[in-house]
Parts: sequence; C-alpha cells; structure tokens
Amino acid sequence: MSSLLSNYMQKEQQLKQLQSELEKLEHDERLKAELEFKTKLEELMKEFGKSAGDVIELLNPQPAPAAKSAPASAGGRRKRKLKIYKNPNTGEVVETRGGNQKTLKAWKDEFGADTVESWLVRVEE
Repeated sequence: MSSLLSNYMQKEQQLKQLQSELEKLEHDERLKAELEFKTKLEELMKEFGKSAGDVIELLNPQPAPAAKSAPASAGGRRKRKLKIYKNPNTGEVVETRGGNQKTLKAWKDEFGADTVESWLVRVEE
C-alpha cells in the first residue's frame, strides 16, 4: 500500500507543477495571440468549408508529379499518403495511411469526423 500512497503523492506533486506551468502559459501574450489566430483560422475554415489539409495545400502547393507508371511490385496500386493527426486535448499524435486506424476511429466516434479532420497536422507522400 505504501507504494500506492507514494505514487499518489508523486502524481499530486506533478499535478501542482503542471497547474503552475499552465497558469504561466495562460498569462503569456504569445499564447494568447496564437490562440486568437487559431480560433479565427478555424472560423474561416468553417465558413468556407475547408479542412486543415485544404489550407496546407493552398499555402504550400506541391508540384504535380511527372506521370509515371506504378512499379510492378506495387501491384498497380499506389501507396497511400501518410496523414498525421494531433489531438489538441491530449497532445497524442496518430500517423496513418488509412482511415481504419483504431485511435483515429475512436476520436471520430467521440468528437466527430469533421472535428478530427481539423486536427490534421500534415500529409506526407
């Protein structure tokens, strides 16, 4: 039982430290400016029906790859793009090449597909 109490006291101390750090961040003008920017950007995206991926593509367009046939080893199907999502609530990051990823599905069930799609950080080849 003493290890349980010790663990509890350690977690309690960590919580106090995190609360202190959070309070400092809440008074940081840079954070306030970033949160305001994020809120306004999300409102614009919603107004125009755009996802984070759409905005990234608009701001950083990738040149169209030269037309070439898929390698025979690929079986005629090209490799899916790697999508990287970050949950703003927990900071957890999910990297997936398909929509059937367990954590991603759980997030979509809990927060809705549109919300989770807005968490898209980047897309890689």
